[in-house]
Parts: sequence; C-alpha cells; structure tokens
Amino acid sequence: MNQELIKYIEEKIFPEYSKNEEGHGIKHIKTVIERSKKLSTDFDVNQDMVYTIAAFHDIGHHIDRKNHEKVSADIFYQNEDMKIFFTEEERLTIKEAIEDHRSTIDREPRSVYGKIVSSADRTILDIDEALKRAYVYGKKHFPEYSEEESRIRVREHYINKYGRNGYAKTFIQDEEYDIALEKFRDLLDNEEEFYKRLNKVIENI
Repeated sequence: MNQELIKYIEEKIFPEYSKNEEGHGIKHIKTVIERSKKLSTDFDVNQDMVYTIAAFHDIGHHIDRKNHEKVSADIFYQNEDMKIFFTEEERLTIKEAIEDHRSTIDREPRSVYGKIVSSADRTILDIDEALKRAYVYGKKHFPEYSEEESRIRVREHYINKYGRNGYAKTFIQDEEYDIALEKFRDLLDNEEEFYKRLNKVIENI
C-alpha cells in the first residue's frame, strides 16, 4: 500500500471523525477498514482504494446523518489531494462505493469495492459493541426518549436491520459474520435475555 496515502488519511481524515458521535467515530472506521481488508483478499482489487473507501465512508455523518453516504462521497470526491493518489476513473469508483455502502440501499452496489465496504460495515461481530453503538446513537439523536424507550429503540432497530426478516444485506461471503449474525438473531428473539445483556452494556458505558 501507498504509505503516503496512509499517512495523509491518518493525519487529515481520521481526526474528522471526532465530529461524529461514537457509533460512527474512529473506532468504527478502523473496524470497517480491517474488515474491508479481510473481505477483499479473494478479489483482484486495489488495496489503496479499499482502504480509502472504508476511511471516508462515514466522514459526513455529523453533517447529514440521513444522507451521510452521499455527503461522505462528495467530501472524498472534492478532496483535491486525492487526485495525487488516484486516477479520475479510480476516484469515481471510490465515490460510487462510498455512496453504495449504506445498509438501506435497495440495490446491489455498483462495483466489487462497494460490495466490500458495504459488507464490512455490517459490524456485529462484537455484539456488546453493537449494542453500545445503537444505544449511544439513540441517546444523542432521540433525546426526547425516556430511558425505557431508548432501550426499546435499540432492540426494534436491530430487529428491523438484522432480524430474520431484516433489511441489512451483505454481498461478500463471510463465515465469521454469518456465525455472529445467527447469535445476534437468537439474542433478538429472546426479549428477556436481550434486555439483560443491553442493561449490562449500558452499566459499563
């Protein structure tokens, strides 16, 4: 990988994630980067592009969370320094992949790069961390909710997203994710156990 690119992103891009709430902060970004690297190993892809897509994919979340995939893609594409590292064709592919990463997308990503980062962004391998992300996110964006409503929102959100009829999709084969997903679904199915585990997570925040 291009070490100058890595240095630039670590120094100029990563600090921007301090503007996001914790669930879409630098810890999440680094998780998606590592998962993207892992999921990309079976494909003939440019690792600099894989890294950059993952690094930028949530950068605009604090600006417009409902359209953050488009905002993040525009932030990348308007970054003049990225022209040093990528051709125009590569920049367009990166932009599209960032736009295509969101779990609510109603079509397949347009390239293998979009499929990689979208799949990598399904971060439920650490269930407790996933519960924490959703709870903290809800407390920030839905301050009018009571404590009980906040906890109910976490479960309902994950049932809608990762439940047995959930909308979240992956596009790259990932056995580790499949195992984690089944465990998560079992937890979602057991309401009592779900709230016990969520309560323990909240106590440690």
